[in-house]
Amino acid sequence: MFRLVKKILDRTLEIVVMIVVAALVLDVLWQVFTRFILARPSSWTEELAIFLLIWVSLLAAAVALNRGAHLGIDYFVGKLPPKQRLYTEVIVFACVALFSFFVMTVGGLGLVKSTLELGQQSPALGIKVGYVYLAIPISGFFLVLYSVIGLVERLAELASGKIDTKLHITESDVEID
Repeated sequence: MFRLVKKILDRTLEIVVMIVVAALVLDVLWQVFTRFILARPSSWTEELAIFLLIWVSLLAAAVALNRGAHLGIDYFVGKLPPKQRLYTEVIVFACVALFSFFVMTVGGLGLVKSTLELGQQSPALGIKVGYVYLAIPISGFFLVLYSVIGLVERLAELASGKIDTKLHITESDVEID
């Protein structure tokens, strides 16, 4: 049951990211068209592009963490034996979970709440800025979810004593011909 719910959440998040990227591309194309072809730049496209970029970058960070494709410096970690790599991954997932929960989810909800209470609106689109900031706690939720899942998987692997080295291969392990 949990795997099904996670799979639905994963797919939904990926589809939302694809839609936001497509909207961002269309927005920028319209901006270029109105500026260079019509010689009358649209007043709202730049602001929309900024808002869409905020959403896509935060949500895509969660997708990347789920896929294990998050940007990281693994040169030194790659030099460690598999068991020490696993301990390092446990520490990293715990740090990501704590940061994502306290800063992004809890702090982000506070930011959204206070911004909506203040009624701050964007100048060109007239959108309440709190809705733009909503990307922070939503992304934080997914980052917490995926980091806790990664943490539990690593702890279970440590507890079993069977370390699957294929799951923990880094770029420094791969030989280039």
